Amino acid sequence: MTQQDPRLGLVVTHRRYVPYAHAHYAGNLVDGAYALGLFGDVATEVCIRTDGDEGLFASYSDVQFRAPMRAGDVLEVSATVTRVGTRSRTVDFEARVVCRGRPDVSESAAEVLDPPIVAVTATGTVVVPPSA
Repeated sequence: MTQQDPRLGLVVTHRRYVPYAHAHYAGNLVDGAYALGLFGDVATEVCIRTDGDEGLFASYSDVQFRAPMRAGDVLEVSATVTRVGTRSRTVDFEARVVCRGRPDVSESAAEVLDPPIVAVTATGTVVVPPSA
């Protein structure tokens, strides 16, 4: 019986408030590229934790924009290692809106969303240098 690679299933999660300066569209909508930038950040931590190197993001095999992200949201972005190759790692990403502003109530009102809204999902590949 072979032992499973301990890097498989590793989950790294970041949270980020979306500032109003990042709103690009009516209704304070944020472009989908904002989530992709966050996926890059969390992928960097995955590489550091699994291989002691920041690694490089090589590609996405799938990206799904499922719900809007808005300025004033708090996003929770998770990366889960699903495959470990010699130098490549396949990672599943999910960006969830966990808090959202409520301008209909007041300028600074906000609420925790339960359940969170899944805004963006993706699968990507990162590569790390060969082991020394």
